[in-house]
Amino acid sequence: MGITLTETAARHVQNFIAKRGKGVGLRIGVRTTGCSGMAYKLEFADVLGDDDLQFQSNGVTLLVDPKSLPYIDGMELDFQREGLNEGFKFNNPNVKNECGCGESFQV
Repeated sequence: MGITLTETAARHVQNFIAKRGKGVGLRIGVRTTGCSGMAYKLEFADVLGDDDLQFQSNGVTLLVDPKSLPYIDGMELDFQREGLNEGFKFNNPNVKNECGCGESFQV
């Protein structure tokens, strides 16, 4: 299935990489933490890792480590602005439960 970005999220990532002046894409993964067990991690990638899985979505290269993929396969990443708040929204079909604070999830 892979990972996808909405057009809004892709524009945000492309603009940020352009402002940075470098970068090959966006690295997406999960880490163990929080009250529900897992949390997303995002970072701009300047180099490709040897074991990175690559997905293309709306002109952006998405990099995922093989261990994270089963937890986020099929996820769509959106970027939303609500009032004064803005940020990425993770639309992950694998999530079974989320903590009340929204920082972690279970699959």
